[in-house]
Amino acid sequence: MSKGKFGTAINCIDGRTQLPVIKWLKENYQLEYIDMITEPGPEKVLFYGEETKSLKSKVLISVKAHGSGIIAIAGHHDCAGNPVSKEEQLNQIRRAVQIIRSWNLKTIQKVIGLWVNDSWEIEVVDVSEEGGK
Repeated sequence: MSKGKFGTAINCIDGRTQLPVIKWLKENYQLEYIDMITEPGPEKVLFYGEETKSLKSKVLISVKAHGSGIIAIAGHHDCAGNPVSKEEQLNQIRRAVQIIRSWNLKTIQKVIGLWVNDSWEIEVVDVSEEGGK
């Protein structure tokens, strides 16, 4: 296992979202490194069951190789991969948190749903903790 404290972010491929998510996770969870898994509109992908096995296999690499204990799923304003209303994306993010939690990854302490707003700031949508939701 690598040294350092890792988290995992399932984020959009949109480059505008990468740094805000990384910075927020590092600051709020005292993480040193963020393993980034990108997909256009990842909350939509999980919500509709598209590519779920692929995303899960990538999360497993982060968890097994780096000991990641926190997983974030992020959606964002002005998403070309998921051009729906903010409300619909927030619902998809909440459902994606539940889906990730249902994977029953024993080492995961938190699954966090994040929204990157039109100012490229992070809003917390949902947090599922071990033994929680």
